[in-house]
Amino acid sequence: MTYLFAAYSIIWLLIGGYILVLGKRQKQAVNEVKFLQELHKN
Repeated sequence: MTYLFAAYSIIWLLIGGYILVLGKRQKQAVNEVKFLQELHKN
């Protein structure tokens, strides 16, 4: 039973880390779009 708990814990940590990475990448993409929009205006 402890192996099952360990496996679920590892999976949830991996999912959480993946969500954090996706959030960071999305923020970078939004900043790049804003930058390109500013370049296009000028």
